[in-house]
Amino acid sequence: MKLHFGFDNFKGNQEEIIENLMAGNDTFVLMPTGGGKSLCYQLPSLLMEGTAIVISPLIALMKNQVDAMRNFSEEDNVAHFINSSLTKTAIDQVKEDIINGHTKLLYVAPESLTKQENIDFLRTVKISFFAVDEAHCISEWGHDFRPEYRRIRPIINEIGSRPLIALTATATVKVQHDIMKNLGINKKETKVFKSSFNRPNLYYEVRQKNPDTIDREIIKYIKQRPGKSGIIYCLSRKKVEELAEVLRANSIKALPYHAGMDGNVRSDNQDAFLKEDVDVIVATIAFGMGIDKPDVRYVIHYDMPKSLEGYYQETGRAGRDGGEGECIAFYSDRDLLRLEKFMQGKPIAEQEIGKLLLKETESYAETSMCRRKALLHYFGEDYKDSECGNCDNCRKPKKHIEAKELLCAVIETVLALKEKFKQEYVVTVLMGIRTDEVVSYRHDELECFGSGNDEKADIWNAVIRQALVAKFLSRDIESYGSLKVTASGKRFLNNPKSFNIVVDADDEDLDNEEESEMKGAGSSAAADEALYNMLKDQRRKVAKRLELPPYVIFQDPSLEAMATTYPISIEELQNIPGVGAGKAKRYGEEFIQLIKRYVDENEIIRPEDLRVRTIANKSRIKVSIIQSIDRKIDLDDIASDHRMEFNELLDELEAIVSSGTSINIDYFLAEIMDEDSIDDIFQFFKEEQSNDIESAFKEFGQDFKEEEIRLVRIKFLSEVAN
Repeated sequence: MKLHFGFDNFKGNQEEIIENLMAGNDTFVLMPTGGGKSLCYQLPSLLMEGTAIVISPLIALMKNQVDAMRNFSEEDNVAHFINSSLTKTAIDQVKEDIINGHTKLLYVAPESLTKQENIDFLRTVKISFFAVDEAHCISEWGHDFRPEYRRIRPIINEIGSRPLIALTATATVKVQHDIMKNLGINKKETKVFKSSFNRPNLYYEVRQKNPDTIDREIIKYIKQRPGKSGIIYCLSRKKVEELAEVLRANSIKALPYHAGMDGNVRSDNQDAFLKEDVDVIVATIAFGMGIDKPDVRYVIHYDMPKSLEGYYQETGRAGRDGGEGECIAFYSDRDLLRLEKFMQGKPIAEQEIGKLLLKETESYAETSMCRRKALLHYFGEDYKDSECGNCDNCRKPKKHIEAKELLCAVIETVLALKEKFKQEYVVTVLMGIRTDEVVSYRHDELECFGSGNDEKADIWNAVIRQALVAKFLSRDIESYGSLKVTASGKRFLNNPKSFNIVVDADDEDLDNEEESEMKGAGSSAAADEALYNMLKDQRRKVAKRLELPPYVIFQDPSLEAMATTYPISIEELQNIPGVGAGKAKRYGEEFIQLIKRYVDENEIIRPEDLRVRTIANKSRIKVSIIQSIDRKIDLDDIASDHRMEFNELLDELEAIVSSGTSINIDYFLAEIMDEDSIDDIFQFFKEEQSNDIESAFKEFGQDFKEEEIRLVRIKFLSEVAN
């Protein structure tokens, strides 16, 4: 993992997932976006014999993944994809690389997998395992159901049964069961690895959508974040084109992306976004899975999506590198009404599923509780804290008001209008506004006309929205949203009870909101901001020259670490998180030269220089321990001489060998352990490529003490690593 991917440690349960797959077991992985799903099949594909087949839904995503794998490795043919974008000659070259054993990962679209010629070819290939990425596409209850995904299991059976790993970043319990059933995964025998869906770095906010001001709000928001990457989701292709044009007219570098565009233009627009030639991509919802950019700093929903799963998946594109990520959704119940109208004509079962999913979205948008808590509850996860401190409802709690009399006024007005008019018209009548339509219907003569002119339109809209959620009112889809009074609403009118609604506090004008109220500017975590910005510029230049996305060169956390520790050699660069040997050799020279110049010009004392120069003065105990070992003094006596517990001495020895110093403790090991035992544990660390005491203790804990395993690990690090 360190060699190819540049990481010292696994995230979450990655290691356990990889071990389970490599043991030949079917595996089901639920892991949020940014949690490291890809590594769960990329790393075992390099370690296992044969080629791993990854079934992935989007051509754009495949290209990103293959580019990333090729940059981790020094060989370009380590990863390939087969889909409709390739010519026959290109496909023949891919097959030749697979036959010759060069390709460890092959990405295929489900449509390509169904072609008989590809099935026949794959039957002749040594396959290590199958991976089904974005597995929620299998389920009709998933937010992006694709019928062709239902054919995956029969095709795998035809090619030849191998271990299968299914991965998704979003799935409710119902979707999980549907996935396992359709992939033929045995619930009792298959291990399900479920990571927390919580993304603490993401800030969630829902704003009421005003068609007259939304464009202005978005333009102001983006201009307050110059140079930061963002995605804006719209429901229609037309709106995507219009909004991208509006942003460009306001000096914002933005491009559209949707399925109706010419394929080459769409691909060029995506590449421009990845390479940071533009800051903003305006896209249809279908774009959600097709982007793999780690430093997207905000995701804006111009329209609410069809389901909370879709919303979670799309907001998950923000802050994948662990940095800031703001998720702003503009909510209008009219948008949901439009979505429900689109369902007409579809099978009844599909309509019912769609309505239930829209209801969940509506409840999320209207809730006054912590949004993180509401989201996690939807995915069957209990968020223990009462508030997260990183959503609008926690940072700016809504004001609750008693609206019993207001709701009665709304119900009376709807009934007086014979339940034939939409929300906007009802509010117009309540507020006593004489429009041509009101006068022509003579509704200005009704007793309810103007009965609510002492309240703002926002209050009346909030009452109606929340009365719809509480089922006192309903909308007639056939008549495009005319308000109806339900049986519950009529009972309420006859016997009014307390009805609390949530409204924005009077002083919360989003236009004048202090920037500090938002998650905000989010400066980098680098110790040296000036160097960090220089490294970003250098990365952009290298990326432009090589025609690659900047994050493929080095991700932001790696640049932050460089601007903190100032590496000036390839060896030091390889110790930076996210920089493996391949990346260091491929891209490192220009960066270390830049850092070296910066260090010299600014007379900076690097942490590495400080450690080397002060070790004799500040680490006399370590020097004394090393000298004692050189004289082959018993380790128990060394611990006693320095008034340490034996475990404390082992801590010191581990620190010594980790810093690069070799020591020879064979004389002590020979006294307490036999040669075969030492060899067994030594080989474990060597063959498992694991530096982890816990995994070794699981393997040997019944036969050896922890101190003995630690001592052999110290020997291993000293002899092999140093």
